[in-house]
Amino acid sequence: MSRAYAEVIGDPIAQSKSPVIHGAWIDRLGLEADYRRCHVTADGLADYLAARRGDADWRGCNVTMPHKQAILPLLDRLDPQAKRIGAVNTVVREGEALVGYNTDAAGFLEPLRPFLDRTHLFRMARVLGAGGAARAIVAALAGEGLVIVLAARDPAKARALLDELDPRGEHHAVDLAHFADPTDFAFDDRTGLLDLVVNASPLGMAGQPPLAFDLSHAPPGSIVYDIVTHPVETPLLVAARAAGFRTVDGLAMLIGQARAAFALFFGVPAPADCDAALRTALTA
Repeated sequence: MSRAYAEVIGDPIAQSKSPVIHGAWIDRLGLEADYRRCHVTADGLADYLAARRGDADWRGCNVTMPHKQAILPLLDRLDPQAKRIGAVNTVVREGEALVGYNTDAAGFLEPLRPFLDRTHLFRMARVLGAGGAARAIVAALAGEGLVIVLAARDPAKARALLDELDPRGEHHAVDLAHFADPTDFAFDDRTGLLDLVVNASPLGMAGQPPLAFDLSHAPPGSIVYDIVTHPVETPLLVAARAAGFRTVDGLAMLIGQARAAFALFFGVPAPADCDAALRTALTA
């Protein structure tokens, strides 16, 4: 008997937490469906999509490294948000067409919604990193009216990314090293302002170099958001919480982007009442 399924593709793929998340929601809703991992190399990406086109049970796939940009020319159509970001993390079969979406932006914003839904006099984000993850984050924040200070080892790359994604925005590109040393800058009154500090880089991830960010660069009342998921409690978040800042961890974005993809795959919203259990499963 046939059974609908979606999957996550990448190289490597064994570390992906997506099957845990989607599998929990499928079980919670009692769907006759599966969610799987599939190891797909760069050389095998076109063949993978060709094979899945002919599989009536396949609903689509999540796309992780290193395919988020390489997959673009292999799809029939791009959602406007994915086209603007220039990266796809979700592919859905719509009739005969394979359509690319980017749910990373929505997933990133999901835990910030209680703050973004308020009115502010000014909004600013210090975003660290200018790689693939930063593309979705910069586009998402620009769409919410934030002025962005984008820091990268190569400031020219950061400037090019800002100019590409939001050419009319009054954003700034700086060297990542700018934030490594303490500052005695006297921040003005932050009442009515929204300030974010976002680590959009792999720095601080297990096996990666540490992130050098001195919290004296974070304005009072900032929200510190680290998208790294291994470990969930990154040194940045531990230090920020100890200093009295509000924090958001990488699992919030991971679950948020999966929630948006789940609805695209299976046509029903993901249940919201099992997030606590999901977090326990993801950190076990």
